[in-house]
Amino acid sequence: MPEPLEELYLVWLYSRIADTRVRSPRKTYWTLFRLLFRTEFVWFVPNDDARIEDARELRYQFLDDAEIPEVDPAWLDMGCSYLELLIALARRAEFMSENDATSWFWLMLHNIGLDECNDTYNKNMDKLVEEVTDQITFRNYDDDGTGGLFPLRRPRGDQREVELWYQLNAYVMENC
Repeated sequence: MPEPLEELYLVWLYSRIADTRVRSPRKTYWTLFRLLFRTEFVWFVPNDDARIEDARELRYQFLDDAEIPEVDPAWLDMGCSYLELLIALARRAEFMSENDATSWFWLMLHNIGLDECNDTYNKNMDKLVEEVTDQITFRNYDDDGTGGLFPLRRPRGDQREVELWYQLNAYVMENC
């Protein structure tokens, strides 16, 4: 029986950022990635809805790479997961800098405190991921971005009111 599309897609997303051949739970992040994949990115700041298009681009690339000719159009139109959001932002940061998408992805996870959540993490990861994603969604972080994906040393405004695309741009400019 073939694997469900969702599982194939999750493995493909994982492979964009981590090595799927690694088996040591101290070096794998399947639990975290599944949680981020199941958590929908909801936007409130104008223009953050563009991140949904980034997710759709990832889906089209997956279908092309996996040579899947046809899927239910509803699958392409579903909301953007947090995992897709982070991978898409990392890819955009790679384009703007000399660092690769993998480095950017792990830096963002570090910024939001999820980089230590490997498969041996023995606390309530569900609750932590919910708290962190809510913090990002509802912009419950400091005005300089601390607690969010892109903390700045010298922000030009309250980062809680700035769309993620411009937060990313400011972060890349300040750190590269």
